[in-house]
Amino acid sequence: MIYTVTLNPSIDYVIKVKKLVKGHINRVNEEHVYPGGKGINVTRILKNLDNDSIALGFVSGFTGDYIINSLEELNLESNFIKVKDGFTRINVKIKSEEETEINGQGPQISDEELNRFYEVIDQLVDGDILILSGSIPSCLDERLYEDIMKRVEYRDIKVVVDATKNLLLNVLKYKPFLIKPNNNELAEMFNVELNNTEDIIFYAKKLKEMGAQNVLISMGKDGALLVSEDNQVFLSSVAKGEVVNSVGAGDSMVAGFISGYLKSNNYEEALRLGAASGGATAFSSDLATRELIDKLIKEIKIEKIN
Repeated sequence: MIYTVTLNPSIDYVIKVKKLVKGHINRVNEEHVYPGGKGINVTRILKNLDNDSIALGFVSGFTGDYIINSLEELNLESNFIKVKDGFTRINVKIKSEEETEINGQGPQISDEELNRFYEVIDQLVDGDILILSGSIPSCLDERLYEDIMKRVEYRDIKVVVDATKNLLLNVLKYKPFLIKPNNNELAEMFNVELNNTEDIIFYAKKLKEMGAQNVLISMGKDGALLVSEDNQVFLSSVAKGEVVNSVGAGDSMVAGFISGYLKSNNYEEALRLGAASGGATAFSSDLATRELIDKLIKEIKIEKIN
């Protein structure tokens, strides 16, 4: 089974305002509400690609109930720990001349509630896939991803980590199956400027030397780059389309990559489906549909660098 972890999920309230004027009443031209959070995004795309998964994490209050009910309506399975103190956050995403985001805080998670979450993690078995996505709430220890990976270290579980800077660097000693920083995050990790593809390959291989089995770098309009566990380097092209939504594109790439790998056991095909899935979300107002992914995958070219 595939498990996705979203420690601080959200209701994403996406609104379009013709012209945002601060200090005045602004009328919304278009609005949408989605269950949000990086792991939840991965779960939704996995389902679109015919892969079952179980969404894990924490929810609280009436907004937490909305998350669970929304996933049920999408025929998605979840096993969230219900938290007593606070409520699942609401993130407001304002699309106007430029994008503005206001993200909520989320609930306070007690030690007892965290231990209940660990009990769920302890039930994972050999052959499972565990996807850790996004940030760790401020009320929890920043070593939480490390603690999770330590708990599953001696089981045959493939762990995928999509997180930023130290959250990602600190788990490399546990040899995650896949990590997926973007090119900007890669530069930040090593405090360098990446001027070309050769630079990206060099530092992606550094992450592999530090413990990651496979390193997938999303590069926006420049495609994606994979350094595989057998040290092969693949570069994907991008499909043609108008970018209307940057939210969830990286999560979609992770889901597409894992789905492609499970179906083909081939890294080139995994990268192809990952690139198509990420592009399809970027070209959509919500997450990608299967129909658009299937259309775009025909446009994706994979180049083997070495």
